[in-house]
Amino acid sequence: MYGLPLSTECKQQLPKKTIYAKFDLKPSQRESFDTDVARMDIVAVVSSATLPALGAGEEVKELYVLAVQLKRKDYDAKNVLLLTRLIPQKIVFALQYEGQTQFAVFHTKLILSAWQPSEEAVLPLSGLNLDAVWENMVKDIGRIEVVGENTLVGQIAEDDRKAKVLAQIATLERKMVNEKQPRRKREYFEQIKKLKKEIKIL
Repeated sequence: MYGLPLSTECKQQLPKKTIYAKFDLKPSQRESFDTDVARMDIVAVVSSATLPALGAGEEVKELYVLAVQLKRKDYDAKNVLLLTRLIPQKIVFALQYEGQTQFAVFHTKLILSAWQPSEEAVLPLSGLNLDAVWENMVKDIGRIEVVGENTLVGQIAEDDRKAKVLAQIATLERKMVNEKQPRRKREYFEQIKKLKKEIKIL
């Protein structure tokens, strides 16, 4: 399953009713969740018990792969975030819809992979202990390249800042193209130039 060793595989359904009962969800939360999610199954457990050659980490002792059968592809991400809050474990969500899979993890924020054919969806298992395995999975799913002395958390924050600045630049460029007044055009140009310098520093 997802390129993981057979020793990690399991099949344990996680009934939606159990989630509703255990966490006392509001009717609106239950309705939203039920609109998106058809079924959930724990399909793999990666730990020192299932992979004896793999050491336990300082923070990560085991991680789970939860297959989530979706009712629609344009699901509400809040429902995946809800699961990350309700289940205090390291989990890789394998979101499945009509023969395609999208991986999701929560590591300071919700991180998503691109959709891909389910038969090609593979989770990397690299690292000497579970801390390293988890970090490498997060980096692979989010296509995150940790640069220089950055930690993974620091790199995620830096990438987010860059994305916000790039979005600002794109908005200002659109305004500049549509602006008729030369003075306003010039102001937009100067703002864009300043933001591009900021990008280089980041």
